[in-house]
Amino acid sequence: MKIFLKRLNDAYHFETKNERGDVVHLDNKSEADPQGGSPMDLILRGIAGCSSIDVVMILKKQKVELEDLQVEVEGFREDGAVPNVFKKIHLNFILKGEVSSAKALRAVELSMDKYCSVAKMLEKAAEISYEVNVNGEKVEA
Repeated sequence: MKIFLKRLNDAYHFETKNERGDVVHLDNKSEADPQGGSPMDLILRGIAGCSSIDVVMILKKQKVELEDLQVEVEGFREDGAVPNVFKKIHLNFILKGEVSSAKALRAVELSMDKYCSVAKMLEKAAEISYEVNVNGEKVEA
């Protein structure tokens, strides 16, 4: 895996590109008009994407088709700390469709506890928690 970064202006706007040519823009969130996500923003997007891919893959193997999957991720940092890393990350998985609460919960558990490489990497630095909601109802473990 290889990423290429190129500065696009005289401030903090960067273009990153992977070996396939997929482009993601980065910027400093303190800029007046940021032209991309901040690096820390992309970390939260990474855990959401990684775990969502796992959840969909696990449910597809069980022949469960989702109508919708959304994930809300919130990262908590210690104000004023340098470096200002995430201390806690909380994910809220919101699933809709013909999926049982038990299967949804198990798919999320497998992702977060075993398969999601981003979560496994981040758990070394931050406390990671999650909740699961299916068709508008919170699933209790």
